[in-house]
Order: sequence, then C-alpha cells, then structure tokens
Amino acid sequence: MNMISLTNISKSFHVGKASQFVAVNDVSLDIEPGKVTILKGPSGSGKTTLMTLIGCMARPTSGRIVLSGMRAAWMASEEPAGVEITSLPERFLNDIRRRTFGFVFQQFNLLKGISVLENVMLPAYPTGEDHREFAKRAGVLLEQFSIARHASSPVEWLSGGELQRVAIARALINDPSVIIADEPTAHLDTALSREFMTIVGTLKKAGKTILIASHDPIVFDSPLADRVVEMRDGVITSSGPKP
Repeated sequence: MNMISLTNISKSFHVGKASQFVAVNDVSLDIEPGKVTILKGPSGSGKTTLMTLIGCMARPTSGRIVLSGMRAAWMASEEPAGVEITSLPERFLNDIRRRTFGFVFQQFNLLKGISVLENVMLPAYPTGEDHREFAKRAGVLLEQFSIARHASSPVEWLSGGELQRVAIARALINDPSVIIADEPTAHLDTALSREFMTIVGTLKKAGKTILIASHDPIVFDSPLADRVVEMRDGVITSSGPKP
C-alpha cells in the first residue's frame, strides 16, 4: 500500500514578481495507507494546492514528495519501491497519476454532451487497456453506486447526488490506491453530504487511502476520519489522529 511522505514542501506562484505569494509553506506530512485523512481549513488556507501537489497535478517550488510501496509501468524492478515524484519527468508523472490516484473534484468536472458511462470510462482510455475490459468495469461501478439506469443518459440530466456518484465511479475506474477529493460536499445538502461519507466508509473498507480537503463539519467530524490536518495561510497549524 502507498505511503505518501512530504518533506518541507512549498509552492509559490508568480515567483520573482511583485504579486508573488506562497500558497504552501514548508509543509512536512506523512499520509498513512488505508486511512482517511482530512485537510481542514478556510478558503485560501493552501489545502487544495497541497492536494494538487500530492496528486502529481502540479510541482512544488521546493521540497520532496515520496510515494512508497508503488509499482509504475516504467519501473525496471518488479518489486514495489519508494519513488520521489517531485522530480520525475512529466511522462512518468502521467503514469503515476493514472494508476495511483483517483480524483473527485469540487465541480465534478464531468463532460456534458456525453453519457454517464462514457464519462466514467474517460480516465481509462490513455492506459491502453482493452476497451471491453474497462467498459465492463465501468458498468460494475455504476451498479455499485446505483446509477446503472442512467448509463446512457447525458450527465446534464442527473441530480447533484447522482453527479457525485458518477464522479466517484470515474475516480475508481483505474482501481487507484489513493482517492483525492477536493471539497466534495461543497455543493451538496446535508443528506447528500452524509451519503458521500457513507461511500467513503465503503472505500475505506476496501483498503483505499483517502485524502479529503474540506471545511464541512459533516466531513471532518465524521468517525470515519482517522486524522484531521488543519491548515491556515499555507502552513499546518495542527496535525494528529482524531481523539
């Protein structure tokens, strides 16, 4: 299972300009495998930026991120190893991003004009896997989340809760070991937010490592959360297991 270790991670924008600002400042953190870790903090605290760095969607300005217990397609060894992902070429990061991480975005980022099934399958196309295999897997995921009846429907026909379940199914299509969710309940009512956390419980039982950025008490006060990491102004203000 993947252990993610961050050492002295910083991320600055507009470097060298009058508008330069530090979004993440000298953060060190270990994210344990198979656990639910919540990044808690107000807007602008740096939690979303930190998750994009962990998920190989951006590079830090300084510091190291090591992903241990992984096996990437380009690695010479057959044994899982620790890989510093901060300095890898983009083509290698693409492979890690597809195979290791599944993303649930705040706005869901589903493509209008194509079906629910096609949206779920999208992340699997670049892997080169046989289309019939991942189409079958997508169908199973839609069944699992009780949205198979919408498989051929355009996503714009779905409700907010249904859209979120489609987004989670899409995140799982490549069977990632790590799920990253950015403010996943921001646009949901209380009932749907609790439904999301029920799904998180299912994923946790399946052994997934789950990282969620949220300022929603339904998320960070949930008994499913193993650890709450509080951020403000780009730094960690408190970190530890929930009491």
